[in-house]
Amino acid sequence: MEPEEFDSDVLRQFVLAFKKGKLKPIVKSQPVPKNNKGPVKVVVGKTFDAIVMDTKNDVLIEFYAPWCGHCKKLEPVYTELGKKYKNEKNLIIAKMDATANDVTNDHYKVEGFPTIYFAPRDKKNNPIKFEGGDRDLEHLSKFIEEHATKLSRTKEEL
Repeated sequence: MEPEEFDSDVLRQFVLAFKKGKLKPIVKSQPVPKNNKGPVKVVVGKTFDAIVMDTKNDVLIEFYAPWCGHCKKLEPVYTELGKKYKNEKNLIIAKMDATANDVTNDHYKVEGFPTIYFAPRDKKNNPIKFEGGDRDLEHLSKFIEEHATKLSRTKEEL
């Protein structure tokens, strides 16, 4: 509730609207990017459900903080990862500034930076956290290959 003026009538109207299920939650969100065609999709609070929870695609999402040294070090590797998988129709490599946007799903816990999850298209409420491996192209690629539900065959496999 973010009232401009607060009195008993405003509170009463708010409570009645809440009971009727007519309220929408306030989601902290940066503006929706106008151009989101890069190798790494930018997710904001308002687009989290549309991108990450979309059951058509697997999604690898990095939750980061702009001031985080580990995140800054990961940035070029993550961009390279996005380029590597840019032609995969059912896989999205994404990132979200978790300091400026609300994560609208409780299954994606962010307790440190960077936090990386893989959200399989058929198990959006059971994401797989990237843990224990080096945050390099090789280990992140292996993590994707291990958990992806639908990848096209690469030239190396043919």
